[in-house]
Amino acid sequence: MGTTQEDGRSSAWRVTVRARGRKSGLPPDGPSRAAGRPLARRRDLRIHGTAGKISCIDDSGRTRWTALCSGIPNAAHVSGGRVLVTTDSLAYTAWGNLGPAVLLDLADGSRIAELRGARGAALGGGRFVLGLEGYDAFDTWAYDRDGTLYDSWRSYGHYVIGTGIRVVETDRTIPTSSRVVRLLPGGAVERGPSLSDPQTPEPLVLTDGTILVLDAGVLRAVGRRLEDTVLAELLAIDPGEAWRYHGALHRAGDDITATITEQHPDRPGKYGYRTWTLTLHQGG
Repeated sequence: MGTTQEDGRSSAWRVTVRARGRKSGLPPDGPSRAAGRPLARRRDLRIHGTAGKISCIDDSGRTRWTALCSGIPNAAHVSGGRVLVTTDSLAYTAWGNLGPAVLLDLADGSRIAELRGARGAALGGGRFVLGLEGYDAFDTWAYDRDGTLYDSWRSYGHYVIGTGIRVVETDRTIPTSSRVVRLLPGGAVERGPSLSDPQTPEPLVLTDGTILVLDAGVLRAVGRRLEDTVLAELLAIDPGEAWRYHGALHRAGDDITATITEQHPDRPGKYGYRTWTLTLHQGG
């Protein structure tokens, strides 16, 4: 991934490494969705999910509606009077733990469409993107408020919605062909910087739209124009060994915690992990 400073947006950020740590075993679970916390929220409405059921509850605690589903809801996205819910399957299938994705009317929970995809994001006006990776699939589809497909792209990963749709791709192949890209109308894909990690963790998005990506031990900043800058080289990872490493990024205020877990090359059940605490600064 080359470094450019076309408009200075991504280079407007820098980090200072404040602390490092190394331990054996697996890291403790990072911040997770607390019990009772909604999958999504829109004004006074909250979307909750349990096995086989999706509920909409208002701030007074009244259940507005309940919709049945055949999976375990794992994420919800709200846009323009519609809610898209992705699920895990109740039983292992040919697609692993992938359950159906359901598009519901936010007003009454009625089902608009049942779709297939593992990861989604809300666009404006009741529109959504939904993506899937595996077997021959490496695709993102765009659906309108009626569940009608209106665009598609050969790309998949972590979606960043703002002035357009950017994707931090995760193709899970070695050597990887993943990049940070922008999805354009008509199925076009604007290719940005290449990645070394076939399965980068969920990125962080800063206030100016800069994406922070933990890519095979390197913390990178990718701006709105897909220009990129290396912020910190944390750990040297051979791209051919990337499958043994899994990263995570968490942010609390100006502090970022980067965690990289390593699987032992010869003992599959043995792990160790390293952590870095970094402070984020804006401006040169």
